[in-house]
Amino acid sequence: MSDEKAPQLARDLTLYLLARFVLVAVIAWVLSLVGVPLLVALLIGLVVGLPLGLLLFRSLNARVTAGLAKRNEKRARARAELRAQLRGDAAGQSE
Repeated sequence: MSDEKAPQLARDLTLYLLARFVLVAVIAWVLSLVGVPLLVALLIGLVVGLPLGLLLFRSLNARVTAGLAKRNEKRARARAELRAQLRGDAAGQSE
């Protein structure tokens, strides 16, 4: 199950990042077609595109957030087990 979720999280995260970068690039490209200088268009693309990406790619963002939460939960559980082992508590007990 963990082997199946890790590639899915990596895929979702990659898609989400690419989608947001493409959105910024499209906004900057449209602005540069209108005659806005490229550097200014890129800055406006960042300022407008990144928050807009949160709205447009909400479902992908939710999948990435859920995947990261599961990964963090597993890491916290493993850390708690390791601490219990280091304290000498029984291996089967968890906090």
